[in-house]
Amino acid sequence: AVANCTVLAIDRDPDAMERAWAHAGKDPRLVPASGRFAELESIARASGYEKVDGVMFDLGVSSFQIDEAGRGFSFMREGPLDMRMEKRGPSAADAVNRLTEGELADIFHFLGEEPQARRVARGIVHRRRSQPFETTLDLAATIEKSLGGRRGKPTHPATRSFQALRMWVNDETGELVKALSSAERVLKPGGRLVVVTFHSIEDRIVKTFLRDRSGHAPGASRHLPGQPKGAAPSFEVLQRKPVEPSEAETEANPRSRAERRSVARAGAA
Repeated sequence: AVANCTVLAIDRDPDAMERAWAHAGKDPRLVPASGRFAELESIARASGYEKVDGVMFDLGVSSFQIDEAGRGFSFMREGPLDMRMEKRGPSAADAVNRLTEGELADIFHFLGEEPQARRVARGIVHRRRSQPFETTLDLAATIEKSLGGRRGKPTHPATRSFQALRMWVNDETGELVKALSSAERVLKPGGRLVVVTFHSIEDRIVKTFLRDRSGHAPGASRHLPGQPKGAAPSFEVLQRKPVEPSEAETEANPRSRAERRSVARAGAA
């Protein structure tokens, strides 16, 4: 059956928008809109929608971005050290070549949850004194060396650090906080909010937001857009824990193994 709906598809990546517009030419139900998740409310209104029936945020990096070496997201493919989703602003190369050791360590620790963040930062700063970083494999090799090699580990030693750099370059946590608040304002009563996360930090932000907005917190969070204390709940959480992929799903798509899906209904009484 064909769904009788309109999908307003928002993405900050110019390449993703090109694919969206190509598909929209075949299906008028798809309306591409260039922008960030945090701009949801203004984009929806500019497109003629004061309120919407549902909002879905698919966070993180896409397979298209990972597989395209020239975007610089992957530590497994040689390419420029970029990682910018919008192809503008400071790049990952700018970060590792200009930030202080302490700033880099904080990025790796807080955004990558890298237990050896200081060692990684120290290794990067030591290496860049002789030659600046330009490519993904060069940085990945330096991180691996700083951590003493792979030593049979199931994941590459640079995994957490690359993830942290990508999140810093694109301000992904800041955008998520703003996007959740924007979704709260634009959803119709009874509308659905679905958030697909791939990182524990994102997952915690979503859980904290929904806990606060469903009336299960003592007061407004200091780390999220605030509500007056005692305000009526604006969401009802529809499952106690985020939904995780099944074994069949992870076998068919290994990149889904870290996926967590949270669902809530707007307009809870």
